[in-house]
Amino acid sequence: MRDDHRELRLFVHLAQTLNFGRTSLDCHVSPATLTRTVQRLEAGLGHRLFDRGPRGVSLTAEGHRFREYAVQALELWRAYREEHPDPAQLTGRLAVFATVTACQVLLPDLLAPFRAAHPQVRIDLRTGDAAAALARLDEGEVDVAVAGIPARLPEPLVSRTVAVTELVFVTARDRPDPGLVGPFVLPYRGLVREAADRWFRGRGAGFSFEVAAEPDGHEGLLTLVALGCGTGVAPRLVLDHSAVRERLVVVPTSPEPEPFSIGLCVRRVDLRRPQVAALWSLMG
Repeated sequence: MRDDHRELRLFVHLAQTLNFGRTSLDCHVSPATLTRTVQRLEAGLGHRLFDRGPRGVSLTAEGHRFREYAVQALELWRAYREEHPDPAQLTGRLAVFATVTACQVLLPDLLAPFRAAHPQVRIDLRTGDAAAALARLDEGEVDVAVAGIPARLPEPLVSRTVAVTELVFVTARDRPDPGLVGPFVLPYRGLVREAADRWFRGRGAGFSFEVAAEPDGHEGLLTLVALGCGTGVAPRLVLDHSAVRERLVVVPTSPEPEPFSIGLCVRRVDLRRPQVAALWSLMG
């Protein structure tokens, strides 16, 4: 079925990001298409929805009012479409967020049974920084996230573990001293950074270290390490499937960093949604 609410979805996403570039990437449309969509909405409404100025993009007063309408309209449409569906003919959309590595390594096996059982459901796959996965799920940007599971998962979310991986320190293979020496390349944020910080604190007050770089993603981190920027820490799952793994060597540590659990996460309230419930039921 044609998505009659595509323009509203694009508008709501843009109203959240206030960034044409990010919305274009996240929603898989060209900047020109996004601009034309906004222009059509503004022409139909007879009002300007966004202001573009030297400080960036902002919603106009009419834009704020229209956003309230668009959010309510999309929610009502979703509720209408999903009320008492025929499981054999399940349709609609399932928005999934995962890192590039998770997309390549975990999602094919995770989603294959769902795809076989419900071929008419459109899978909207989005990739990005692992540290942002749960936030994007909690904010309702996606329906499902494959992400690291914190010790205390936010109460609105539930998860099922799909993989457990070590965290390892790595450095460039051709580095003169391949031991555990700085400077260090650490994730800017997220569970891996938190685990690394705990590991460093465990070495005592006398241990100091220099941080050379703080990239957003694990894949980018390994690239910087391979270039000789320092010693990094990353999930072994990412290392084993990295295109630069042959340029890296694992640095033994004692004790080893804590293992890292990866789970399929959804919002509790969404377990009542047919698409999410169908995927959840196939997880066992």
